[in-house]
Amino acid sequence: MLNVPIAQSLINRIAEIPLLGLIVERDVFAVLIAPGLLALLLFLGFIIWFERKMTARIQWRVGPKEVSPHIGGILQVLADMLRYLFQEVIVHRDARKVYFIQLPILSFIPVLLPLALIPAGKIYAFRSEYAIPCIIALISLIPLFMIAIGWSANNRFAYIGLIRESFMYVAYEIPLIISVVAMMVLYQTGDALAVVEKQNLWGILLNPLAFITFLIATVMATGRLPFDIAEADQEIAFGPFVEYSGIMFGLVMVLAYEKLYLLSLLMVLLFLGGWKGFEIAMLGDLSAVVVLLLKALIVMCAIVITRAVYARYRIDQALRIGWGFLMCLAFASLLLSVVVTWLS
Repeated sequence: MLNVPIAQSLINRIAEIPLLGLIVERDVFAVLIAPGLLALLLFLGFIIWFERKMTARIQWRVGPKEVSPHIGGILQVLADMLRYLFQEVIVHRDARKVYFIQLPILSFIPVLLPLALIPAGKIYAFRSEYAIPCIIALISLIPLFMIAIGWSANNRFAYIGLIRESFMYVAYEIPLIISVVAMMVLYQTGDALAVVEKQNLWGILLNPLAFITFLIATVMATGRLPFDIAEADQEIAFGPFVEYSGIMFGLVMVLAYEKLYLLSLLMVLLFLGGWKGFEIAMLGDLSAVVVLLLKALIVMCAIVITRAVYARYRIDQALRIGWGFLMCLAFASLLLSVVVTWLS
């Protein structure tokens, strides 16, 4: 059961309630609340608003303000969600209907499963020596669902988007995996909990090359500018998702943000000391959750700001970066980890 001194009496009462009491069990709390499903939903709402607002401010615009103007339009995301919910879902006659409808829902499988493997101090659902490889493997499935979504639409613009996504996928995925392997070589484990425990010195200082590789690959993997090539609003009208409407569009639109949340958590675990840094005694077990999520939020905010300051690359430029500079950097980071491990 959770140990939270400031609210322990309330937790004890909740624990006595059938079924509801499961929420205060550490493993269930990790999956359903934080860093699991509830935290994911809250972060999605915030980061979409933050990206719009911060991009507008940097570019000397206003950003969302029509809905809840006195609090900076923060309820605009909720208004958009309600709009998607009540809009008609149109399945055009040329679509591969079964896949067209099912794939946006099934795409949540590789999003939700990694959350069970991400620890926050004593709060985690599963601990495994292969946790980090499993997390990367599951995250790597998300682009495959995006490609399948574009195929199911049976639309020429969706095809262009899925082909671009396929090219980008192979360009960033290999450097991303190599940078993670470099850190696993450095820590000599794939256990996410052990990785954080071994970080007396943050991973970003132990192997800055792996961090740079992981950061650039994350920007590419999540379709942030200058790498939003698969969607490219001005050219192919949201790429693989061009035929979706209503709540189905809402589901596919947030895939990139969900992937950003997962990769930000993984970046914090590997490079930024995880939940280490400071401890809030009165929060007990929740202190590690707060620190982990706060670091992840800072990473997410820093990445989405790229939308305001970079222009989109051409597909050939992005591929040259992925297969050229990023690949070389990834192998250099792996070599650095091998040398550091051998010398130590």
